[in-house]
Amino acid sequence: MENLEKLVENLIKYDSEKNWFEFKHNNYDPEIIGQNISALANSAVYSDKPCSYMIWGIDDKNHSIVGTDYDQYTLKVGNQEVESWLRNLISKNADFKFQTIYMKDKKNNKKSIVVLTIHKSTSQPVTFKKTAYIKVGTYTKKLSDYPQMEAQLWDKIRNNRFEELYAKNDLTAMDVVQFLDFSVYFDIKKEPIPTEFETMIHYMVQEGVIKKQDNDLYAITNMGAILFAKKLSDFPRLERKAVRVVQYKGNNRLEMLKEDVSNKGYVLGFDGLLKYIEALLPSKEVINGAIRYKELSYPSIALREAIANALIHQDFSITGTGVVIEIFTNRIEITNPGIPLVDINRIIDNPPKSRNEKLAALMRRLKMCEELGTGWDKIVISCEIQQLPTPQIKIYEENSKVVLFSKIGFFDLLPEDKLWSCYMHACIKYIQSEFLTNSSLRERFGLPTSSSASISRLIKEACKKQYIKKLEETAPKHSKYIPIWA
Repeated sequence: MENLEKLVENLIKYDSEKNWFEFKHNNYDPEIIGQNISALANSAVYSDKPCSYMIWGIDDKNHSIVGTDYDQYTLKVGNQEVESWLRNLISKNADFKFQTIYMKDKKNNKKSIVVLTIHKSTSQPVTFKKTAYIKVGTYTKKLSDYPQMEAQLWDKIRNNRFEELYAKNDLTAMDVVQFLDFSVYFDIKKEPIPTEFETMIHYMVQEGVIKKQDNDLYAITNMGAILFAKKLSDFPRLERKAVRVVQYKGNNRLEMLKEDVSNKGYVLGFDGLLKYIEALLPSKEVINGAIRYKELSYPSIALREAIANALIHQDFSITGTGVVIEIFTNRIEITNPGIPLVDINRIIDNPPKSRNEKLAALMRRLKMCEELGTGWDKIVISCEIQQLPTPQIKIYEENSKVVLFSKIGFFDLLPEDKLWSCYMHACIKYIQSEFLTNSSLRERFGLPTSSSASISRLIKEACKKQYIKKLEETAPKHSKYIPIWA
């Protein structure tokens, strides 16, 4: 951590110690230090702090600068340096660092101060000698002795959000704008860019894009970097989250035509990414009266929503890969790390869930995608309007894939693709307070009345496979159908 002098100055202003920082003079019992690292790491989570601190050289009563003899480099436990000894006995999820600074006391004498910065627990409570500790007031206690606190701590750990973790820290406000571009934020919101630098920084703090640290410097959150980075490669842990676009010749991966990686943050680079992809897709000129326009082989809204959903809902804990968009002659495959949090068969009607709620909310406010829960509806409806096969969702062990298909005639579709399109049509009709009929399904596929028998056979098979069910017993000609779950 940088700017440690300012950190210490800010902490000694508190009336008393808190459960996320502790002052000491010369008490450097390794056993106590180990217990306190566990307690402070866990208490940081409990108190919603990114870090906690142990500071030697500060009087714990009046918070005056007194200096310390503590030296983590010379202090040993047996033949082992104290830091090495601690790391062997503290759980591997602990992240801590000793640093020494010099500050002047009231008599202007330079005193040695040791700052131990301890990052909050992740994935599970930090333990020392396999025992977890917590701060109860200023006292260090075994976590197991306080079951209610333990339960609350686990809840907070499980709800640790990727978006809130730091991608870069210890930055000045000027450093922040070297890495992030906020102009697009104000452009999208149709608001003037603040003339006062402090005002712009205030907006970004409010949005959770950056955070003010205890040492008066700033940290860029993962959300800030992933959305507004000028270059994602400036953030090593997020570099692999850049969107990769690959175009192939034909319907397989034998011959690659183009490959590109979008290195910008998602908000910054989204429109450019869409334009790049659309330029690779076939299109036709459509004349409607006096109006002439270009129609893509895929609906723009379907493409936009499918890509935005992949960005929003990816599992950022899977670090080795990001969103990949693959363009074939007959389809587009959009793959993201992580599997859906809802049953894909109920994706139309189930309440939506997101792993990255803050990221999703900000992306929606910035008009990158539709309101929560309406994105997939629009994907399906827009494909139906162009009489394209219904997009598919495929789930693998660690990733999900959405497939958008180009134009395929009804009689060339695979049986399972016909059934899926039939089912999704029933779902869309149902949420619109309408019903699937032979006529509506024929219209959906662009078929004439003469194809009624083929559609009837499809409906019968969909009922048999329990995709849909008849609303009520009526003559076949007038039958209405709803999803099996309705």
